[in-house]
Amino acid sequence: MSPPRPRDPRAKILDRGELLRRFGRPRAERVVFTNGCFDLLHRGHVEVLSGARALGDALVVGLNSDASVRRLKGAPRPLVSEEDRALVLAALEAVDAVTVFEEDTPRELIAALLPDVLVKGGDYRPEDVVGRREVEDAGGVVRILPLVEGRSSTALARGLGAAR
Repeated sequence: MSPPRPRDPRAKILDRGELLRRFGRPRAERVVFTNGCFDLLHRGHVEVLSGARALGDALVVGLNSDASVRRLKGAPRPLVSEEDRALVLAALEAVDAVTVFEEDTPRELIAALLPDVLVKGGDYRPEDVVGRREVEDAGGVVRILPLVEGRSSTALARGLGAAR
């Protein structure tokens, strides 16, 4: 008997409507949410995503669109297209769903989803996490996970001579 075929990661890339149908409230599972640009995916990203997934039954990742990344980080970012970034994230075992958002922050997405756990990396303070109030007002919690020192997409891009 042959091993089961891996799931097509494209099936985990959802528009906002489908994301809310599958992971919105009411729900039986504990949904964890995190977000970011994830340009030049690295070990720090993988460790935060794995740690986030361990906090619940499903991990949803909000991904900044290409236009959003350009507004936040400037040209020539992103170095990797949103389509490619979404597929790479979706291929990770820890990730259950990926959705792209156009806004500069995920506040609208978080307010619509109302995850049980909102996760950010250790470069954030809980009081500075976008969506914290919405999540906590709905009974959820914010968790800050430790960063892997010396790992960042911006540092990698600088090393390539590609970004500020």
